[in-house]
Amino acid sequence: MVKQDRAIRTRRNILEAAAKIFEERGYQAATIAEILSTAGVTKGALYFHFESKEQLAQGVLHEQDQRFVIPDRACKVQELADVVLLHAYRLQSDPMVRAGVRLTMDQHAEGLDRSGPFLRWSTVCRQLLEQAQAQGELLPHVIPSVTADIMVSTFAGVQSMSQTTTDYQNLRFQTSALLRHLLPSIAVPSVLASLDLTETRGETVHDEIRHQLQPQPATAVR
Repeated sequence: MVKQDRAIRTRRNILEAAAKIFEERGYQAATIAEILSTAGVTKGALYFHFESKEQLAQGVLHEQDQRFVIPDRACKVQELADVVLLHAYRLQSDPMVRAGVRLTMDQHAEGLDRSGPFLRWSTVCRQLLEQAQAQGELLPHVIPSVTADIMVSTFAGVQSMSQTTTDYQNLRFQTSALLRHLLPSIAVPSVLASLDLTETRGETVHDEIRHQLQPQPATAVR
């Protein structure tokens, strides 16, 4: 058990170091030597967990995906908005998420399959839109699969521009603005009027999820 815990910590340490280097340097420029130096581990320890730089990058992408928590809402359009706003908040606050996005958007990352996060996002959005449609929350013309791809691609553009121009400083504002532009063409007016699309929504949802995941104190038996 001790060895297993140590291995988990080492793997985590390597991934965090890789995320830092990939975010700073990009996939092509990042080197195993830099990641080793940042992680403070031996080459043998790194190659025990990851056989190549490509596997390291895929590990970061997978770790980002593991953090993709979807808050459950009765209103599925609000849930969809929460997913987008939460991701915008995490891009500002979570280095692993930033690194995953940097890799996903890196057009110079030759040989690296970057499709996973895009496909995952599209699937999540499509499923939420299908549920919203079944509940009568969407306008009649909406085709969930088409709208999902549009939402993913437009958000990718917004986050890319925000990263380039302000290092994500204005991302929450821009994401809120994006949803205010897109959702009126998707949701029925009664649903639209009830949505919370404020800049602080992502942080609020993040805190809510963190509270839900915290272990609850045991109730004393009397």
